[in-house]
This record gives sequence, C-alpha cells and structure tokens, in this order.
Amino acid sequence: MTLARQFLLLQLLIVLVVLVFVAAISIAQSAADFRRVAGRAALSAAENLAATALVRERLPDAEPRLGAALPAAAESLRAQSGATGVTLVRADGVVVVSSDPTLLGEELPLGESDVLQGRSWTGVVERSGQRSVVAHVPVLSDEPARTGELVGFVVVARAYPSTLQLLQRAAPNLAIYLGVASLLGVVGSLLLSRRVKRQTLGLEPVEIASLVEHREAMLHGLKEGVVALDTHGRVTLLNDSARDLLGLPADSVGRTLAELDVDPVLGRALSEEGGVDRMVLADDRVLVLNHVPLRSRSRVIGSVTTLRDRTELSSLERELGSTRAVSDTLRAQTHEFANRLHTISGLLTLEEYDEAIGFVQGVGRERAGLDGAVTSRIGDPTVAALLIAKVSLANEKGVTLRLSPTSDLDVLDEDLSRDVTTVVGNLVDNAVDAVSGGVGGTVTVHLAATPLAVGVADVADVADGEVDRAVPRGGELPGVLVEVRDDGPGVPPGDEEAVFVQGWSTKAQAGAADAGGADAGRGFGLALTRLVCRRRGGEVAVRNDGGAVFTATLPGAPR
Repeated sequence: MTLARQFLLLQLLIVLVVLVFVAAISIAQSAADFRRVAGRAALSAAENLAATALVRERLPDAEPRLGAALPAAAESLRAQSGATGVTLVRADGVVVVSSDPTLLGEELPLGESDVLQGRSWTGVVERSGQRSVVAHVPVLSDEPARTGELVGFVVVARAYPSTLQLLQRAAPNLAIYLGVASLLGVVGSLLLSRRVKRQTLGLEPVEIASLVEHREAMLHGLKEGVVALDTHGRVTLLNDSARDLLGLPADSVGRTLAELDVDPVLGRALSEEGGVDRMVLADDRVLVLNHVPLRSRSRVIGSVTTLRDRTELSSLERELGSTRAVSDTLRAQTHEFANRLHTISGLLTLEEYDEAIGFVQGVGRERAGLDGAVTSRIGDPTVAALLIAKVSLANEKGVTLRLSPTSDLDVLDEDLSRDVTTVVGNLVDNAVDAVSGGVGGTVTVHLAATPLAVGVADVADVADGEVDRAVPRGGELPGVLVEVRDDGPGVPPGDEEAVFVQGWSTKAQAGAADAGGADAGRGFGLALTRLVCRRRGGEVAVRNDGGAVFTATLPGAPR
C-alpha cells in the first residue's frame, strides 16, 4: 500500500474509534438528560394528583378495586402526562389504584424512597426487567382533625428508553460528527502524505526501510572506519571498523567524544575540518583521516570522517625514508668522490705521482676511520649504515655528527633493529635541524644495550653515554638505550612533553628549533618516535643540558 493509503486508513480507523467513544458519551448524556427531564415531569404530575381534593379525601379509606373515582383520576392523569403508570398507595403501603392490575392489594416495595417521612422522592426503579424513572409524592390529609397527616402517596412512573432508543436519539449528531471527521481525516491524510513524501524524496516506507537496511549492511561491511558527529560533538553513526580502530565501546552512539574519553588531539581531528588524508596517532596505530562536513540547505548539521589504518604502511614509509636518506648520502658522496677524482686526475696530469699516491692514501684512511669508528661499536648493520649515511648528510649541512666512545650495540633482532633505526633516524634528523642554522654545530649519538626496568617511564640521566642515575621499576628486561644530544638552543621550558604531541612544532616559534625534526612541517616525527618506543613498552623523554638531550629506551634482546 502507498503511504497515502496507509495514512487514510489510519485516519479513518482513528475516526471510527473516536466515534465509538463519542457514541458512548452521547448515550450516557441522553440517559442523564432523560432521567432529569422525566423525573421532573413525573414529580410534577404526581404532585398535581396528590394535591387534588378527591385523592386527599378518599385515599385513606380506599380499597383495591377497579372502576371507582380514584382509578379514573389516576388514568386521566396518566393520559394527560404521558406517564407509563400511575399508582395510589395508602399509608400502610398497600396499592389501591394502579395502571398495573397485578399490583392491586399488594404492598409496594419502596427501596430507597423516603416518601413515608413526608418528603417527595425521584429515582430509577427496575421491576420485571423494566427500568423506570419514578416519582413518589406524599398525600397529606386536609381534614381539620388530621391536617398535615400522611394518608398515602402517589407514584408516577415513566419507562426508561432502551440503549437502541438512546442511540437513535443521538444518531443525527453522530452522523454529523462522522461526516465532518471523515472529511477532515481524508483531507488531513492527503496533505500529511504529501508533506512526508516531500521530506522522504518521494520514497515509500518499504523503500526507506530497504535503504536503511542496505546502509547498515554497507557501513558495517566497510573495512574503512566511518564516524559521524552532530554539531554538538555527539556520535550519530559508528561502524564496526571505526569502533575497533578507535577502541570505543559498543554503546558509543549518542555520546560525546569527551564522554568517550577520546584523546583531545584525535577528538579535534574528528570534529574539526582537517582536509584530506590527515595523519593522526591513536594509541599504537597510525590513522589517516578524511573529514567532510555535512550540510543541509547551506547549514552545517554535522560531519563524517573516514579512517584508514596506515600503521604498517607508515612503518614501510619510514624504512623507505631511511633508504632515501642513504640515497641522498650516496649522491653527496658521489659528488665528493667526483671532486677527489678530479684532484687525482689533475695530479697525474701534472705528473705529481707521489702527491697523487699520498692523496689517495689519505682519503682511504679517512673513509676507513669513519667506517671503523661506527662498525667497531655498532654491530647491527642496519643501524651502522644509517649512522654512516647521517654523518655525510650532517656534513652537507655543516654539522658534525659523532658517535660517543662508550657506544656498544650488538646485532639486533629484525623487528628491534627496524624500531631502533626509526628512533635514531628521527632523533638525529631532529638534532641536525636544530643546529644546522648555526656555525660548527655538533650532534652526539650514544647507543648501548642495557637492562631496562619493566614498564620504564623515567629515563636515567645520561651524559655522553654515562649512566649517572637509574630508577628501577620491578624486574628488568634487556633493551637498547638511545641518546641524541645537540648543542642547539634546546627545548623551550615547559614544552618537554608537548614536543611529543602530534602536530606540535617549535619551528614556527621564535628562537626554537628542536621539536619537529624531519617531520617539522607536520610535527609528526617525535610523535612517531614516542609511538614506536611505547609500543615496545619503552619511553622517550627530553631535557635541556647545554642543548636538547633526547633519551629513548626500547626493550628487546640482541639476536
């Protein structure tokens, strides 16, 4: 059935129900009106009969019989008043005159009537299944010796109409009510269906239900997360993937981000316009968010955000970043070696063979010294290659990068080696950027395998690789300690924790250049560093000591 027909049938059903109630109320009102009107008429007729001299004179000594003066008076009153029955009763309760011959000589039951106390009474009496409105009026003697004495009473009855008769009386009004209500119902249902159809784009209820079912199935079947918020920050839609990615409970719909205890940075990314493919950290995940505002008639009614898990892809990007750094280093070395080859070629052209041999031997000793200084202390080839590459890149920026003499690191497990490479690369890039603007900047790196407290959160003070203080926290695990020190301006006081918040950077602040590193444009490098450390159960912290000193711990054993 179409929506219009459904509305029409519903309206007619409501009209019929209302009509039944109206009919019941009308019947009740008609019955009440009949009792009132018939009671007054019966009481008036009874009072007239009781006041006649004939009744006052003869009723005290009257005997039950037909064809006398009293029956004639009673019948005349009944005919004139339209009463159903008229009865005369002596003071002792015996019926002497009645329209119903079966009552003659019988004692009339009075029920609730108090006519024997000399008071008139009206009420409803039921006899032989017939209900009647009855009036009882006392008859008082007018003889001088018995003036005011009760000598009997008059009973006038009017038959109570049946329910069908009452309904017939109310039928005209009910017909009018039904006609008006039906007309209003039809017109109202048509207008309502038109309005609803405009609001539902002309779709019928079955089509709307089908669309909702398809939407729910599609949303919960998407691998990408989908989160919708209203203008007050309440979650209005959340599919299964988004709930898993954000770690939200199943009853999140209808609650605000603050009530769900969502990280403030992540909350701002979900509720504020952040453009396309915005990268955000959520616990141990790297998420890419695409935020789109929802508008209705040029009014913003909320927003919808899609989320993609880029954790593994980000790890691959970091590895590719390291590879690019090595490639940049190789290009720098190629340029350097080309200059040296030109020098050797010139010496040979000038037949300065001894000078050429000495120059080649000097270059070999310099390169061997650099490689040996790193590989003799760093046994992991990936980390060693990264440091050698960073030395050349730092030289290109006029920065001296050196490895502390106390560094000592064996070959690491593949996963640990990859995480250490990520941490070292980000921290070294951060330090080199911090001092590259000056003259003669220096960056010192310290790497060592060391026992770490379980759940370590505080890193001991480290100066040039020397551990001055350690705070044990329960049992210990083997791990790697990474310290990167520079002689730059340091971290602004009070920002020691803020530097690790994604999106934060001192690059835009006057006199500050330590937080941001290679990802300064996005403020993402140090945040990723903390993510990598905490994912392994470690930590990273920073302090000022003649420059910025970043210290990171990564639990894990050598291979």
